[in-house]
Amino acid sequence: MIQYIDQQLIVPKTIDFENAEQIYQSGLAHIQQHQHFPLIVDLAQLEQGSTLSLAVLVQWLRQTPESKGLHFKNVPEKMLKIIQACHLEDDLILI
Repeated sequence: MIQYIDQQLIVPKTIDFENAEQIYQSGLAHIQQHQHFPLIVDLAQLEQGSTLSLAVLVQWLRQTPESKGLHFKNVPEKMLKIIQACHLEDDLILI
């Protein structure tokens, strides 16, 4: 599931229909315990940047102060294209 290492959420290599709810809940628990924002979400291990994985990230973002409490790093190329196609590049902070 989600790991919390060096003040970053580490997303697992796969988010699919079988585990999306578990990953969402696991990440949400970390976000709700977090006191200081922004929180970095590292996507380096994520193998497929699908619309489903992006939906999980957006739902997490909505649970943060002013919906701006997450910064995303190591975003997969495919996910970057989905973000651009959905015009989300102004809503997501990519580092």
